[in-house]
Amino acid sequence: MLYIIPTPIGNLGDFTFRAVEILKQADLILAEDTRTSSVLLRHYQIQKPITPYHQHNEHKIVAHLTDQLVEGKVMALLTDAGTPGISDPAFLLVRACVKREIRVECLPGATAFVPALVNSGLPINRFCFEGFLPPKKGRQTLFTQLAVEKRTIAFYESPVRLVKTLAECITYFGADRHCSVSRELSKKFEENKRGTLQEVHDYFKEKGVKGEIVVVIEGNL
Repeated sequence: MLYIIPTPIGNLGDFTFRAVEILKQADLILAEDTRTSSVLLRHYQIQKPITPYHQHNEHKIVAHLTDQLVEGKVMALLTDAGTPGISDPAFLLVRACVKREIRVECLPGATAFVPALVNSGLPINRFCFEGFLPPKKGRQTLFTQLAVEKRTIAFYESPVRLVKTLAECITYFGADRHCSVSRELSKKFEENKRGTLQEVHDYFKEKGVKGEIVVVIEGNL
């Protein structure tokens, strides 16, 4: 059996009791970064074998892992923060498990774009999530498509690209489109900056940007 375990996006107190119990019972823990996950495991006094599972090795080890699962092992998959599979490795292993009729269970838990959507103040009865935008190929095409998207738009961005991306959003969506940028969610210096694209762009251009970031933009109403 494979468990997909969401991990805190910042505050270790956001981990669930059930997640701790499952990790204590697992035969093997798969981690996107063993160093990052080891901090979480030590915090909850979990001592289990741990092995790397990330985008650079997942193609090579999926078959080996599913063979072990078929033999009866219980595994738990962790990523650095949030729910595995949401802009993080998980899809290939889950797909392989489904094909081989291995039971997969995903626990509910932290995902950064959900609190960012909720506290944005924008309509979220319907929304689209784009993960990380393509850095080069397909970027202009995607912006053109999103410019006419009527649903609220959410995506992840890195601090080094945020100001540039907001400038591109102004070009394609218009300076007066409303947005919200959330950074460091659940951490000590959490910030949610709301306003027009122009206002939020100017704010971060002057202030500078640090931390994990979610951008939420009003749809084309």
